[in-house]
Amino acid sequence: MTMIIDSWAQHPTLRLMQDPIFESLRRWTRGQMPTSDLPVATTIAAMDQAGITKSLICAWEAPRHSMISNDEVAAFVAQAPERLVGVGSVDISKPMAAMREVRRCVRELGFKAIRVLPWLWEVPPTDRRFYPVYAACCEMDVPFCTQIGHTGPLMPSEVGRPIYLDQVAIDFPELTIVGGHIGYPWTDEAIAVATKHERVYIDTSAYTAERYPAALVEYMKGHGRRKVLFGSNYPMIMPGKALERLDSLGLDAEAKALFLAGNAQRVYRL
Repeated sequence: MTMIIDSWAQHPTLRLMQDPIFESLRRWTRGQMPTSDLPVATTIAAMDQAGITKSLICAWEAPRHSMISNDEVAAFVAQAPERLVGVGSVDISKPMAAMREVRRCVRELGFKAIRVLPWLWEVPPTDRRFYPVYAACCEMDVPFCTQIGHTGPLMPSEVGRPIYLDQVAIDFPELTIVGGHIGYPWTDEAIAVATKHERVYIDTSAYTAERYPAALVEYMKGHGRRKVLFGSNYPMIMPGKALERLDSLGLDAEAKALFLAGNAQRVYRL
């Protein structure tokens, strides 16, 4: 059986699903929105349907509120520790508290990465408020995950330009960085930054396989085969849907295995 690791998912709280910031995405959803919190079994069932071995589920810290808290993520992981892996998040407006929270996420909660989304804060990842988080991630030796590319919610997309990560990688050469959501429409920028910096990676969350830009597919087939990780962005995209038509990409056996699991195992030390 092929191992598959989903590098970007979330077990959603009702607060996340009902947050007004996602209202512009409702037109893409089918059926009724949930009216109560979903059991962890729902996420595990979606993983089983797609043959997902493990999913990295992330917290969502936004200005002035938590959509999914770190402690909630830890509780979800505790219900299925063989299947779910925690990814923390922090409030970048409180730098010392953010650094302490990174340490707590890794030491006490056992999380494997930290994720902060620039569009939620409306500042690029070169903003000074991110830098204490990068330092703490280096100290704790865990990847920093973020979003690159345009945003689905009606928030400014420019902060998601992949080229911003070039400066971050220069300032923090010890930091492993994973840019999720492919980087479209700046995919060439994402590929350039990942090629330039040994510790910069791309994950394919929020895109189905048939929508991967041609340049990314060629990168995955060639010198970027160790640089791209599979992600779904569940529950926004079901993992089974994200994997449909994967075989049409023409990846060889090594590139496919690295993409589906090998790269994530190495990057997140799973």
